[in-house]
Amino acid sequence: MARPVSGAGPDQDILRTEILPDPGAVAIRAAERIARVAREAVTERDLCALAFSGGATPWGTLRALAEEDVPWDRVHLFQVDERVAPPGDPERNFFHLTEALIDRIAISSANVHSMPVDVEDLDAGARSYEAILRQIAGTPPVLDLVQLGLGEDGHTASLFPGDAALQVIDADVAAGGLHKGWRRMTLTFPAIDRARCILWLVTGSGKSEALGRLRAGDRSVPAGRIRGDRAVLLADTAAAGDR
Repeated sequence: MARPVSGAGPDQDILRTEILPDPGAVAIRAAERIARVAREAVTERDLCALAFSGGATPWGTLRALAEEDVPWDRVHLFQVDERVAPPGDPERNFFHLTEALIDRIAISSANVHSMPVDVEDLDAGARSYEAILRQIAGTPPVLDLVQLGLGEDGHTASLFPGDAALQVIDADVAAGGLHKGWRRMTLTFPAIDRARCILWLVTGSGKSEALGRLRAGDRSVPAGRIRGDRAVLLADTAAAGDR
């Protein structure tokens, strides 16, 4: 059974949190929520814009989402972040987004927007991706839902501790520096914070310390800088620990 709890630091709005038994339960609950957001957005605005993060945690959610009732013909899919790797490389987040979701649903290729990390000028690529965001989601772009993960070091998206992308406040997409052998492209804090809904998915005992910092609103880690009033956190018991 899910256990609703809440957590907040003194400078952060309450982060609505639901603790579920295991990663499978997190995936199912997340897919249900994303599908509901998509249906409501299409009903209200005739369009939905979703953005998904990399990492292994979302894969189960994406597969479960493919089984949900979603008006995919009115949905646009974006990436939160991507590694600078060749097209088709399993290190690309888009590789797994395709395998787990895109290949399993009836969606037009025109509604799928991969980050252009194979261009020579990554800054220009970031600007072109921002232009697509604006074309689909308005100026400034407002995504209906941004799904985020959490690293053990407290990073989210590809906003890593100490990276120059953390300081970008005048653009919605930025090229980051080298991290564990890869450069990245990422949505910035302004783009994420503007979303109508932010959905955190956190599983595994290795995330326990970082999760505690996130729920405490610890702004010394990148994840702690994301606004909490539009956010929902789904975590499993292993990640939540005794908190």
